[in-house]
Amino acid sequence: MLNQREKKGILVLDDSDEKKEIEFELNYLSSLSLSQRFQLMLAKSQELKSNLKNNEHRETPQIIKRT
Repeated sequence: MLNQREKKGILVLDDSDEKKEIEFELNYLSSLSLSQRFQLMLAKSQELKSNLKNNEHRETPQIIKRT
């Protein structure tokens, strides 16, 4: 049975339990409609794009072999 926090979309665990976290996430995603899933995906894509822009889209440093 879901406790009150889980009904509101908050998972609270005393210990880290990957299976419970995955089950919670899947239950949440399955409760969304298809259009809500696309909206979530687009919002996360915009968030990632914004983060890349704010952080100057830094590339990983190249490894230079010294001879």
